[in-house]
Amino acid sequence: MSMAPQELEKSASKYAAAAIKADSQGAVGMAITDYQNASETLLKLIRLYPTSSVNKIYKTSYQKYQERIKSLRETRGDIEPAVDPNASPEEQKKALARAQPHKDSENDLNDLIMKEKPDVKWSEVIGLDDAKGALRESIVYPSKRPDLFPLGWPRGMLLYGPPGTGKTMLAAATANELDGYFINVDAASMMSKWLGEAEKNVSKLFKMARKYNEESGKPVILFIDEVDSLLGDRNSEVGGEIRAKNQFLSELDGVNGKGKDTMMYVIGATNKPWSLDEPFLRRFQKRIYVSLPNMDARQKLFEQYTAPLKKSSRFNLSTLAKQFDAYSASDIKDVCQGAQLLVVNELFRSTTYHEPIDGEIPQDPRELTMADFKDIKARRKPSVSIENIRAYHKWSEAFGAL
Repeated sequence: MSMAPQELEKSASKYAAAAIKADSQGAVGMAITDYQNASETLLKLIRLYPTSSVNKIYKTSYQKYQERIKSLRETRGDIEPAVDPNASPEEQKKALARAQPHKDSENDLNDLIMKEKPDVKWSEVIGLDDAKGALRESIVYPSKRPDLFPLGWPRGMLLYGPPGTGKTMLAAATANELDGYFINVDAASMMSKWLGEAEKNVSKLFKMARKYNEESGKPVILFIDEVDSLLGDRNSEVGGEIRAKNQFLSELDGVNGKGKDTMMYVIGATNKPWSLDEPFLRRFQKRIYVSLPNMDARQKLFEQYTAPLKKSSRFNLSTLAKQFDAYSASDIKDVCQGAQLLVVNELFRSTTYHEPIDGEIPQDPRELTMADFKDIKARRKPSVSIENIRAYHKWSEAFGAL
């Protein structure tokens, strides 16, 4: 059964957004994959609805994605022909098959990961003191003074909690404090059939991390986002997925079982900890709940995000923090951005606004008021439900290990 055009449009938009994000972060393989998935989805729309009035827009977007794919392939020396949206379905299929990354290429994994040291400081991670403390004592302190840990230290950490609470920032801030390597990889891409056999990708990933650690003698943090897509429930998996999970388990056992002075760490992040198999959980000695921001953290987040904005003299951060209980850090950023857009829209729609002269806008937006945030709150609800919060608390009671 074919998807509705609205669903296909949403799917294409999702792939495109993921591609742009990966592209901006230098993850070439991920970007190519998502650009190609967006292209394929647009081709389906064009074929299924040939008389649609928006096909011109689809074709324009398609050509733009294909041009970016070509540019990325030229960067890594892997040029393939683009797919003509006016070609027959059979010709399109063959061209798409030719455009897939080579499965046996040693460079595929390099394109999937980001190794640069992140520029994220502890001060930028608002709140989450328990989580920051657990990561410091497990990674930062042993890396600086291994002689103080005769019994060794944890090398497997699981960060779990609602989306948008700062799990990636925590791992990045930890890596920033170390003079070492930060390898950031998305588990969903590791498991993607588009990129070849997941089992081999897992093996290559750990081999790369060990190589950096052994050759440089510096700490290596292997950060695996969406780790549940790799280590989730095994009830419905196929053979390749089983082998990939077993390979990951073997590799993680190898990290935990290495010499007591080995500076290699695996940090997994997930929004769905309950989907992880229990045998894998015990390999993550630290299981850290990254919760929604408390009252104090929310106030600091509002202070941080509204700092560059012009505000009313009656603007009250404490009141905002109370009003936006149960909102994640990401939600609060979006709320502040929404309030900013509100006053900017007013400026551009104002009857007193005239077209810019010589590129200059003749007036500034008005001050932000508490009423603006009340308006945003009426239209923007928290991204995490009360039921989900209860589920996290229940899981923490059973498996948490701070």
